Amino acid sequence: MIVSAEFVTSSVDWTKCPKPTYWEVAFIGRSNVGKSSLINRLVNKKGLAKTSGKPGKTQTINHFIINEQVHKTWYLVDLPGYGYAKVSKTSRDKWEKFIADYLQNRETIYCTMILIDSRHEPQKIDVEFVNQMGQWGLPFSIVFTKADKPKPGALNNNIEAFKNALLETFTELPNIFVTSAENGLGKDELLSFLLDVPKHKLPGEF
Repeated sequence: MIVSAEFVTSSVDWTKCPKPTYWEVAFIGRSNVGKSSLINRLVNKKGLAKTSGKPGKTQTINHFIINEQVHKTWYLVDLPGYGYAKVSKTSRDKWEKFIADYLQNRETIYCTMILIDSRHEPQKIDVEFVNQMGQWGLPFSIVFTKADKPKPGALNNNIEAFKNALLETFTELPNIFVTSAENGLGKDELLSFLLDVPKHKLPGEF
């Protein structure tokens, strides 16, 4: 059970992130996937991660420190959305570089949660990002968002189609969660997974 969640710092350079004292769980997805709303729902703290009706709101690596009832501490990391077209190419390239640098170099990342909008059929940019994570050999899970929006049949079809798209390059599927920030669907299952984040380790032990 999460007992507290507080903002720590924002960075645009992975080397300026907080000292690697705790394990980290990173959240990333296409712009407007509902990332901030899901984070706030998970930690039960409205307004912790800034939400906006305008895509591209998150433009930095944002660290939040999470404390659990079992005397365990870890970082939840809110990353900028990828694939946002309504910014300059220079800005987009800058975001992509510091996201890639963070994901590939930050040794304390326990898992990256890749958020996928369940309202849509598989999007090329999402499949490409997941494949990139596989090429980098990094641990990740898939989190479908906004599952309260599509009709049940469409929801299941979109999820199955995305699984099949992944199986074209992966021999087995990662952990998959189906969620809704609106009604709390999947919250308990996702929190149960996060409870497996290792306990505190000192820098240098990773």
